[in-house]
Amino acid sequence: MTLYKEAFDYAMKEIRSEYKNKNDEEYFILWFNLQYVEDTIDTITVSVKSEFLNMRMKQMGVFETVQNKICKISGQNITLNVIIDDSDTASAQEESKKSAENTEKKVKTEEKVPGKKAKHPLLQEEFTFDTFVPGENSDFAYKASLAVAKNPGKSYNPILLYGGSGLGKTHLMEAIGNYIYQNSTEKLKICYLSAETFINEFTSSISAKSPKAFKDKYRNLDVLLLDDIHFLSGKEATQEELFYTFNALHEKNAQMVFTCDRPIKEIKNMANRLVSRLSNGLCIDLQPPNYETRYAILQKKVQQKGIDLSPEIIEYIAKNIETNVRELESALQNIIGYMDLTGQKPSIDDAKRLLKDLLSSNSVENISIDVIQKVIAENYQISVSDLKSKKRDKKFVIPRQIAIYIARTITEISYTELGIEFGGKDHSTIMHAYEKVEEQAKIDPSLNSKIELFIREIKEYKK
Repeated sequence: MTLYKEAFDYAMKEIRSEYKNKNDEEYFILWFNLQYVEDTIDTITVSVKSEFLNMRMKQMGVFETVQNKICKISGQNITLNVIIDDSDTASAQEESKKSAENTEKKVKTEEKVPGKKAKHPLLQEEFTFDTFVPGENSDFAYKASLAVAKNPGKSYNPILLYGGSGLGKTHLMEAIGNYIYQNSTEKLKICYLSAETFINEFTSSISAKSPKAFKDKYRNLDVLLLDDIHFLSGKEATQEELFYTFNALHEKNAQMVFTCDRPIKEIKNMANRLVSRLSNGLCIDLQPPNYETRYAILQKKVQQKGIDLSPEIIEYIAKNIETNVRELESALQNIIGYMDLTGQKPSIDDAKRLLKDLLSSNSVENISIDVIQKVIAENYQISVSDLKSKKRDKKFVIPRQIAIYIARTITEISYTELGIEFGGKDHSTIMHAYEKVEEQAKIDPSLNSKIELFIREIKEYKK
């Protein structure tokens, strides 16, 4: 028997109505994503889908809002208890797939409006929400980007998408720009550029003694899409200019979208005040796609290109390339090239032969402990010898434990062998380091994201 299910449902309905009246229903859909589980005489248990969502919803006061509304409706002092439900059952997967398909159909319908404008000169026409395949790794980023595109300058501003190369950051960024450009009734100033271009233009404006022209160009935009801002690391003057540009655009409610390859606070040599500005918006991590998403991406690419490729080959590529979308597209292009040149439909043996070198470069089998140690040492600005030493300072212990955890995770080396590689340590010490990081990563989303980033760097380092 449920005591407060009706009160919970009514509270959620009222909150949604309040956001709808403020023309901000997308905010409710995105952030009030919690499910009723059970209740007792003085508690209601609800579930959310991940620790990340739990943390963000708590920071934004979502749970407090729901709890207060329920107390008001029921007249009882009810406590909201939140649990994480990250179950990956077949039914949940199917529901997620249907949801993604319905969202895609909705976006496709919305994008195909009468009198479509010519393409924006700075944006790639194929980068739309319709051509993006969301999965568990990117669904949150996809929905947030769509919300920004529908309500620029109001829903989430700024928005920062971060993650490794080829995971869809630029695609989503340009999809936002394309959507706003195609659907706006006003003539908006939309600019997409890389951080490298921003740096070069700023430097040129100083050399040409024309800083005003540069400022007028970027501070009067309606939408700024700035890609790969990690390249601003160490560029103090450019960072200062971006800081003032940010302030000017924010004051006029211009939409800003940024991308980088890691959490903004992890980028070295970035001005604190710029980091603070960028961190105040919505920061979303894109992870490598899982198998189901990789298969769906390949299947959609095949359909778009109108080629006849066997499911066996699509499955083979999806299973063997786990890094990013760009690598998936590269593998598929190899197959398409073979079909164009020979006029033949490839067999699975043909595919294995054609992709042999590409798959070899994506394998973790050849990753050495030396590479792992170098990458971790560089990121923590210590030496490899410090990493292998017996120093007990926190600045050495944490990176050492992370390096051990990663080495054990992505290689088949034993605890005893790892002990030798890390300065002759006992296998029990290595095991303890691994288990400590493993447990911490389960409860700390930022550590988990950091480890994923390091692993991507390690895989790219060896190429």
